[in-house]
Amino acid sequence: MSQKSAMITIVGRPNVGKSTLINHLVGEKIAIVSHKPQTTRNTIRGIYTDIPEGDYKKGVQMVFIDTPGIHKPHSKLGALMTESAVNTFKETEVVLFLVDSKLDKGPGDRYILNMLKEVKTPKLLIINKIDRMSPEEFRAIYEEYQALGVFDDIFGISALEGQNVEKLLLRLRDFLEDGPMYFPEDMVTDHPERFIVSEIIREKVLLYLEDEVPHGVAVEIEQYKEEKNLTRISAVIYCERKSHKAIIIGKQGRKLKGIGKSARLEIEALLGTKVYLEFWVKIKENWRDSDFALSNFGYKEM
Repeated sequence: MSQKSAMITIVGRPNVGKSTLINHLVGEKIAIVSHKPQTTRNTIRGIYTDIPEGDYKKGVQMVFIDTPGIHKPHSKLGALMTESAVNTFKETEVVLFLVDSKLDKGPGDRYILNMLKEVKTPKLLIINKIDRMSPEEFRAIYEEYQALGVFDDIFGISALEGQNVEKLLLRLRDFLEDGPMYFPEDMVTDHPERFIVSEIIREKVLLYLEDEVPHGVAVEIEQYKEEKNLTRISAVIYCERKSHKAIIIGKQGRKLKGIGKSARLEIEALLGTKVYLEFWVKIKENWRDSDFALSNFGYKEM
């Protein structure tokens, strides 16, 4: 029996649960999660590896690609995010389309569905958040998509609770192809720790701030220095308006302190070492429509 592997794309409109699913699939938090749409901006690769009984010849590896939520873009950043998601169709063996409602709930799912109709890659529909649905609601969504004849299979899961996720993994093995594993068995993502640290900080900003601020926030790591039993990190939180800077800092700096403490604790858990974290808040107006700023923040090469 030879090794098997596959690249698997996860697509869906913003905030449908893609990052929650990929974190559960690989068993670690590698993608930030927030209730705010468009939380994921970069393409994240999560790596699931199974070596049965330590026999590498029977090794199985699935590389899950967590894409930014596909939507009709309203800025250059939005256009890059959507382009990044669509481009992943070309490099994968399977596409998972996550939904959590019927098509008549909004144009987002239909927009993606029309794209998928042109894709020859095997496609699985994943109905997420079934823990919040009645059996009748689930059946209505299932039957609507089944009638389209677009998908090779349909699964109901709860990414948050882990319900049916193992069954999904077993089904995906049917699509694996003979070939070597792409990554070492102990890797769960191909992103460096520096990137994950910047995403953790951005996640805490999303959690602490009002709805109008987060889409205009970017995080840049200026210094990342590893010492014995300590990692020193300096970061800049960029926003687009002076009023947003005041909101991020908060009265007497309380919000910024809360963001910093929450981020530091999670980064320490990730790195397994003490962390000295400092950051500043700076204004960069209209950075989401600036080619230079988008390239500088790492969004031009997703």
